Amino acid sequence: MSRLWPHTSYAEEQPYYHSILTAHVFTRAIQAGALAGGGIGSAIFTLRRFNVLKAGIPPSTLTTTFLRSSGIGSLTAFALMTVGLPMQMRGKEEIEWRDRSWRLLENKGQLECDDWTYPAMVAGGLTAATRRSVLGWRGVVGGVGAGSVLGMMGYMGWRFGVKGGKREETNV
Repeated sequence: MSRLWPHTSYAEEQPYYHSILTAHVFTRAIQAGALAGGGIGSAIFTLRRFNVLKAGIPPSTLTTTFLRSSGIGSLTAFALMTVGLPMQMRGKEEIEWRDRSWRLLENKGQLECDDWTYPAMVAGGLTAATRRSVLGWRGVVGGVGAGSVLGMMGYMGWRFGVKGGKREETNV
Protein backbone atom coordinates (compact mmCIF):
# COMPACT_ATOMS: atom_id res chain seq x y z
CA MET A 1 0.00 0.00 0.00
CA SER A 2 2.89 2.36 0.68
CA ARG A 3 3.79 2.30 -3.01
CA LEU A 4 0.35 3.67 -3.85
CA TRP A 5 0.97 6.98 -2.07
CA PRO A 6 2.44 9.75 -4.21
CA HIS A 7 6.10 10.35 -3.37
CA THR A 8 7.79 13.64 -4.12
CA SER A 9 11.46 14.48 -4.57
CA TYR A 10 11.47 16.72 -1.52
CA ALA A 11 9.92 16.22 1.91
CA GLU A 12 8.53 19.76 1.89
CA GLU A 13 6.23 18.84 -1.01
CA GLN A 14 4.94 15.50 0.37
CA PRO A 15 1.10 15.32 0.09
CA TYR A 16 -1.16 13.20 2.32
CA TYR A 17 1.44 13.28 5.09
CA HIS A 18 -1.07 12.83 7.94
CA SER A 19 -2.67 9.83 6.23
CA ILE A 20 0.68 8.19 5.40
CA LEU A 21 2.03 8.45 8.93
CA THR A 22 -1.27 7.42 10.51
CA ALA A 23 -1.61 4.35 8.26
CA HIS A 24 1.96 3.33 9.09
CA VAL A 25 1.52 3.74 12.85
CA PHE A 26 -1.81 1.87 12.90
CA THR A 27 -0.38 -0.98 10.81
CA ARG A 28 2.55 -1.39 13.18
CA ALA A 29 0.20 -1.16 16.17
CA ILE A 30 -1.87 -4.04 14.81
CA GLN A 31 1.34 -5.99 14.18
CA ALA A 32 2.79 -5.38 17.64
CA GLY A 33 -0.53 -6.08 19.36
CA ALA A 34 -0.96 -9.36 17.49
CA LEU A 35 2.56 -10.42 18.42
CA ALA A 36 2.03 -9.61 22.10
CA GLY A 37 -1.52 -10.96 22.26
CA GLY A 38 -0.59 -14.14 20.41
CA GLY A 39 2.31 -14.72 22.75
CA ILE A 40 0.15 -14.22 25.82
CA GLY A 41 -2.61 -16.43 24.41
CA SER A 42 -0.14 -19.20 23.57
CA ALA A 43 1.36 -19.00 27.05
CA ILE A 44 -2.07 -19.22 28.68
CA PHE A 45 -3.00 -22.17 26.46
CA THR A 46 0.21 -23.96 27.43
CA LEU A 47 -0.26 -23.27 31.14
CA ARG A 48 -3.82 -24.58 30.97
CA ARG A 49 -2.67 -27.65 29.06
CA PHE A 50 -0.22 -28.56 31.83
CA ASN A 51 -2.82 -27.77 34.51
CA VAL A 52 -0.83 -24.86 35.92
CA LEU A 53 -3.85 -22.60 35.32
CA LYS A 54 -7.38 -23.77 35.78
CA ALA A 55 -9.65 -23.15 32.83
CA GLY A 56 -12.50 -20.84 33.79
CA ILE A 57 -14.07 -21.41 30.40
CA PRO A 58 -14.25 -24.58 28.34
CA PRO A 59 -10.88 -25.24 26.70
CA SER A 60 -10.46 -24.43 23.04
CA THR A 61 -7.85 -25.25 20.44
CA LEU A 62 -4.49 -23.49 20.23
CA THR A 63 -5.49 -21.88 16.93
CA THR A 64 -8.69 -20.43 18.37
CA THR A 65 -6.94 -19.21 21.52
CA PHE A 66 -4.07 -17.72 19.49
CA LEU A 67 -6.32 -15.88 17.01
CA ARG A 68 -8.66 -14.51 19.64
CA SER A 69 -5.76 -13.33 21.80
CA SER A 70 -4.11 -11.77 18.75
CA GLY A 71 -7.37 -9.98 18.00
CA ILE A 72 -7.63 -8.53 21.49
CA GLY A 73 -3.94 -7.53 21.38
CA SER A 74 -4.32 -5.91 17.95
CA LEU A 75 -7.41 -3.98 18.97
CA THR A 76 -5.80 -2.85 22.23
CA ALA A 77 -2.63 -1.62 20.50
CA PHE A 78 -4.72 0.10 17.81
CA ALA A 79 -6.74 1.88 20.48
CA LEU A 80 -3.58 2.94 22.32
CA MET A 81 -2.12 4.38 19.12
CA THR A 82 -5.27 6.38 18.38
CA VAL A 83 -4.32 8.28 21.52
CA GLY A 84 -0.54 7.87 21.30
CA LEU A 85 0.03 9.26 17.81
CA PRO A 86 -1.73 12.59 18.42
CA MET A 87 0.06 12.91 21.75
CA GLN A 88 3.44 12.19 20.15
CA MET A 89 2.88 14.60 17.28
CA ARG A 90 1.15 17.33 19.30
CA GLY A 91 2.85 20.64 18.78
CA LYS A 92 4.92 19.41 15.84
CA GLU A 93 5.08 21.59 12.79
CA GLU A 94 3.64 20.51 9.47
CA ILE A 95 7.11 19.94 8.02
CA GLU A 96 7.84 17.34 10.69
CA TRP A 97 4.76 15.35 9.63
CA ARG A 98 5.80 15.72 5.99
CA ASP A 99 9.38 14.69 6.71
CA ARG A 100 8.43 11.56 8.65
CA SER A 101 5.99 10.51 5.95
CA TRP A 102 8.50 11.24 3.19
CA ARG A 103 11.17 9.18 4.97
CA LEU A 104 8.79 6.22 5.24
CA LEU A 105 8.18 6.35 1.50
CA GLU A 106 11.88 6.83 0.77
CA ASN A 107 12.91 3.77 2.81
CA LYS A 108 13.20 0.78 0.43
CA GLY A 109 13.12 -1.73 3.29
CA GLN A 110 9.92 -0.21 4.67
CA LEU A 111 8.26 -0.33 1.26
CA GLU A 112 9.27 -3.95 0.77
CA CYS A 113 8.05 -4.87 4.25
CA ASP A 114 4.70 -3.22 3.47
CA ASP A 115 4.52 -5.15 0.19
CA TRP A 116 4.57 -8.35 2.23
CA THR A 117 2.53 -7.12 5.20
CA TYR A 118 -0.63 -5.76 3.58
CA PRO A 119 -1.47 -8.77 1.37
CA ALA A 120 -0.82 -11.09 4.33
CA MET A 121 -3.18 -8.99 6.49
CA VAL A 122 -5.92 -9.37 3.87
CA ALA A 123 -5.28 -13.10 3.53
CA GLY A 124 -5.29 -13.61 7.31
CA GLY A 125 -8.50 -11.64 7.75
CA LEU A 126 -10.28 -13.46 4.93
CA THR A 127 -9.13 -16.84 6.20
CA ALA A 128 -10.36 -16.10 9.72
CA ALA A 129 -13.60 -14.62 8.37
CA THR A 130 -14.46 -17.93 6.72
CA ARG A 131 -14.53 -19.44 10.22
CA ARG A 132 -16.29 -16.48 11.79
CA SER A 133 -18.96 -18.61 13.47
CA VAL A 134 -16.21 -20.35 15.45
CA LEU A 135 -13.87 -17.41 16.02
CA GLY A 136 -16.15 -14.36 16.21
CA TRP A 137 -14.95 -10.82 15.61
CA ARG A 138 -11.90 -11.31 17.85
CA GLY A 139 -10.74 -14.15 15.64
CA VAL A 140 -11.21 -12.13 12.46
CA VAL A 141 -9.25 -9.18 13.87
CA GLY A 142 -6.69 -11.70 15.14
CA GLY A 143 -6.45 -13.14 11.62
CA VAL A 144 -5.61 -9.69 10.29
CA GLY A 145 -3.01 -9.19 13.03
CA ALA A 146 -1.51 -12.67 12.64
CA GLY A 147 -1.38 -12.14 8.87
CA SER A 148 0.50 -8.92 9.49
CA VAL A 149 3.07 -10.73 11.63
CA LEU A 150 3.39 -13.57 9.11
CA GLY A 151 3.85 -11.04 6.30
CA MET A 152 6.64 -9.33 8.23
CA MET A 153 8.28 -12.69 8.95
CA GLY A 154 7.96 -13.61 5.27
CA TYR A 155 9.65 -10.36 4.31
CA MET A 156 12.47 -10.92 6.81
CA GLY A 157 12.98 -14.49 5.58
CA TRP A 158 13.08 -13.31 1.97
CA ARG A 159 15.26 -10.25 2.49
CA PHE A 160 17.70 -11.57 5.08
CA GLY A 161 17.52 -15.30 4.40
CA VAL A 162 17.16 -15.74 0.65
CA LYS A 163 18.69 -12.42 -0.44
CA GLY A 164 21.27 -12.26 2.35
CA GLY A 165 20.20 -8.72 3.29
CA LYS A 166 21.53 -7.28 0.06
CA ARG A 167 19.69 -5.27 -2.55
CA GLU A 168 20.44 -4.92 -6.21
CA GLU A 169 22.12 -1.61 -6.86
CA THR A 170 20.58 0.63 -9.45
CA ASN A 171 22.56 3.35 -11.17
CA VAL A 172 20.65 6.52 -11.79
